[in-house]
Amino acid sequence: MDIKSNITEIRTTIENVCSRCGRDPEEVHLVAVSKTKPAEMINAAAEAGQVLFGESYVQDFLDKVDAVTHPVAWHFIGGLQSNKVKYLRGKVAMIHSVDRLSLAREISKQWQKIDEPIDILIQLNLGAEASKSGTDEEQLETLARQISELPQLRIRGLMSLPPYCDDPEEVRPYFRRLKELAEMIDRLQIPNVEMHEMSMGMSHDFKVAIEEGATMIRVGTAIFGARN
Repeated sequence: MDIKSNITEIRTTIENVCSRCGRDPEEVHLVAVSKTKPAEMINAAAEAGQVLFGESYVQDFLDKVDAVTHPVAWHFIGGLQSNKVKYLRGKVAMIHSVDRLSLAREISKQWQKIDEPIDILIQLNLGAEASKSGTDEEQLETLARQISELPQLRIRGLMSLPPYCDDPEEVRPYFRRLKELAEMIDRLQIPNVEMHEMSMGMSHDFKVAIEEGATMIRVGTAIFGARN
């Protein structure tokens, strides 16, 4: 597994896609999905210049965070139980998966203890899949307004994990819809709410996600190989 070559190839692809659709590649951030991967693989990716890493399981993250010796930024991208938030306090730079007010309140509570802000994204379940977390379109505005009033939370945008399709073109409408919803929220000009970040796209469909406005792509398999 040549992690450095994989990262170089993905970055080249990002540049090519951005060039094709008239975007600045600096707008697109690669989040290396390191869940279930050991610290040595994360260190190898960091040595190759990768900075952002995405974790989905609290205990797995805690087991290895201190073994990563390079300066990296951690994003939590998985479904999060409120009773686990305290373990992430001060350790992650962004939480992508905020999908309910009770979770947002707990994040606010924990980050108030260290008197630091935390960037968050609101997660949407655009495919209405029972197996996935995320609020629905109808609740988005209300949730954004409620969360915007909580101390230390900074809403930076939206995240979605659309249904898996072998053909990335079949996922394009979900990416496009997330962008439309972000623009809708942006027009409301809710205090403390920004829509600068769009976390969408994975190893098999990130090219389409970039074409539709992704600013963060979450790539695991194409960097680290198949899941353990």
